[in-house]
Formats: sequence, structure tokens, C-alpha cells
Amino acid sequence: MAEYSSILLENAVTELSRLPGIGRKTALRLALHLLREDVSKTTSLARSMVEMRENILLCERCFNISDAKICAICSNPKRDENTLCVVADMRDVMAIERTSSFNGLYHVLGGVINPVEGIGPSDLQIDSLVNRSEQESFREIIFALPATIEGDTTNYYIYKKLYAFSGKITAISKGISIGDALEFADEITLGRSIINRTSFHI
Repeated sequence: MAEYSSILLENAVTELSRLPGIGRKTALRLALHLLREDVSKTTSLARSMVEMRENILLCERCFNISDAKICAICSNPKRDENTLCVVADMRDVMAIERTSSFNGLYHVLGGVINPVEGIGPSDLQIDSLVNRSEQESFREIIFALPATIEGDTTNYYIYKKLYAFSGKITAISKGISIGDALEFADEITLGRSIINRTSFHI
């Protein structure tokens, strides 16, 4: 027997509940809200989701999400091209940008080394980072990875891979609590951690 009187509603609730942090009760509330909205708003939402999934790209330079082959940050002539900030994923770029404390470029790894989850160095954009360090004129590379064992492991691995880099290698200061992801840090703390970065040493 179907949980709801409409199989169409049940299908919508099932799909919505697949989203992170969305249980079936919340999914039902969202589905009923969409039913109450003008059909044009629901259609617009659905269209924007499909267009995002089908057309969004990864920047060919930094691997951040982008609408073009080169993202808006990489193509902005006002950015400081001498400083590169290495982050785990695109959410970290968004978090740092909100602080207005950094005006350099980014390199998005796509995660951190995590053997338990089967994520090794070859699954991340580490080789492309090494290539950028050799081909672009960076004077400083900043490690801004999560303050976790996995984040520290990734920092150390990359540091060893950057043995030929002649510039400065730094890490954000420990204003970020151990175990915290950058996206959950408040803007003031994260901004100070970027500004007060320290030299990275093994």
C-alpha cells in the first residue's frame, strides 16, 4: 500500500529525501510547498536544477565549479596571481571568498587523502597542482585544508611533492578548531586564519 494517496507525490518525496540532511518529513513539507506554489515557480526550480547538472563545468585551471572553461576567479585580472590557496573542495572557496581576506587564486583538490573511504592521491588534483607550481609564477602556496588527520596527511603529501617549488609554503593558522571543515568556520575566524597564516614545516 502506498504511503501517500498520490504515487506522484510519493515519488517526489522519495527523490527529495535522497538529498543530504533531508528526511521524509522534510521532503514531504517541501513537496507540499511546491504544490502550493504557482506552477511556473516549480518549473523554474526544476529547469534550474537540470541546467546546473547538465551544463556546469569544472574550471580547467583551478577545478572550481564554473559556467565556462576558465572560472570567474581565474579570469579576473584583479586577482593576485602570485598567491595560490589549496583547498579541499568548492565549498571552501566559497567560505574563504565570504571573508574578503584573500585575493589570490585557488586550487581545488576535490577532497583529501582518506584511505578508509578509498580516496588516494591519484583521485585528487594533486599532480595538476604540482604542474601549476612549475608553470605559473607563484611566490606563495597556502595550504587551507581541513584541520583533521586526513587534511594534515594531505598537507604533508603535497609538501613533499612540491620539493622543486622555490617559493614560500604556508598554512592557515590554527584559529580553525581541530576536526572542523572550513565551510563551518565563522567568517571572522576564517579570515584571521588566512591573514595570520604561518610557514608550513614537516
